[in-house]
Amino acid sequence: MKPYSFLFLFSLLFIFSANAQRAQDYYDIIDAVSSQRLEKDITTLANFGTRHTLSDTLSETRGIGAARRWIKKEFENISKQCNSCLEVQYQKNYQEPDGRRIVKPVWINNVVAIQRGTKYPNRFIIMSGDIDSRISNPNNYTDDSPGANDNASGMAGTLEAARVLSKYKFESSIIYAGLAGEEQGLYGGKGLAAYAKEKGWEIIGILNNDMIGNIEGVDGVIDNRSFRIFSEPVPETETERQRKARRFYGGEVDGVSRQLARYIHKMTQTYMPEMNPIMIYRLDRFGRGGHHRPFNDAGFAGVRIMEAHENYTRQHQDIRVENGISYGDVIEGVNFDYAKKLTAVNAINLAGLAWAPPAVKDLAIGGVVEPAVKFQWEAVEDSDVAGYKIYWRDTTSPTWQYSRFVGRQEAYMLEGIVVDNFFFGIATVGKNGAESTVVFPNRVFR
Repeated sequence: MKPYSFLFLFSLLFIFSANAQRAQDYYDIIDAVSSQRLEKDITTLANFGTRHTLSDTLSETRGIGAARRWIKKEFENISKQCNSCLEVQYQKNYQEPDGRRIVKPVWINNVVAIQRGTKYPNRFIIMSGDIDSRISNPNNYTDDSPGANDNASGMAGTLEAARVLSKYKFESSIIYAGLAGEEQGLYGGKGLAAYAKEKGWEIIGILNNDMIGNIEGVDGVIDNRSFRIFSEPVPETETERQRKARRFYGGEVDGVSRQLARYIHKMTQTYMPEMNPIMIYRLDRFGRGGHHRPFNDAGFAGVRIMEAHENYTRQHQDIRVENGISYGDVIEGVNFDYAKKLTAVNAINLAGLAWAPPAVKDLAIGGVVEPAVKFQWEAVEDSDVAGYKIYWRDTTSPTWQYSRFVGRQEAYMLEGIVVDNFFFGIATVGKNGAESTVVFPNRVFR
């Protein structure tokens, strides 16, 4: 047996052991999420009466001002329990009237809590929920708008993920964000994405949680296990050269956001097999928008995580009973056990990405008219990298089907496979068992 074979076998055994420990960490994280704490936080947020972006900012008990101060205080309390492990701050953006849904000047105040990574403090994975709410008239900022599911559920899930994950150390940083101004035009996300660009943050991706508490759809379906992952196919920022290359080499559904969606799908099926993650090949719901979009617009990976069956009688509705139907986004419409499940989905994916080494930045593929596929990549400079895993799938498959761990190399030939018949990618594998998202080839060689 060649010397490198012993090293390769040792790497496999090491990773197997690390995977077992890491799996237990994921199960512990899942178990630590509390439906009782989620119920408490969702109820508190709904009881602010309205959290409309233009609502009262001075009251201590009503309006978006009271809500954001409470959210900031909760993050600060979490930080106290983990030896000040969270950097808690407002990220503010001033917005003039836009002639549409911003009818008076307003400060859009996001609440941001940063849990710094031990090795890559400027590399971030973000979980977000929305602070604000609305009713039938998007410009009505005085009447009651409890927004229990839309989106106190996502905001409470973000707080709960921070409580659970603050007990752990991660190589990369995690941001827990409460974003404002969503209902008025995604202003909070636009502001934070611009801030990230200004600060030079390396963003792995954003998990935007918008409505994670409803199990009874307007179509009559009741489902407490399925959820949707929305992702765009390719980045808005792709170049004309990249667009033309896709025509010949593929990649129409292999942008960074789609790879993030596949990562979430795989992690959920592996560690929460009772759940049914549904990948939706759309930026968002038909004709609608969410707070991951501004990050996508800036070139960052981002997805929307939400319930599978929406109930429109409970969204953006004045609270009323009409023709025997109760309208309004009130606390009675939220299933806290379901919100717990989707919060756990977020938590294990945040942890997995924050534990993982960086993905490769350059991956070349070759194999034209050959009975093998060739790969070349630039190795990640990290002593904790165990190696790399090549993934491939049928061109019609939505998820990666096959894989091979190839150790610490910078080139590999996958023999007996024709490049024409599959799509390929590569993930970086850490000695701790965590994997990066899969990177699709970005150039071709012969």
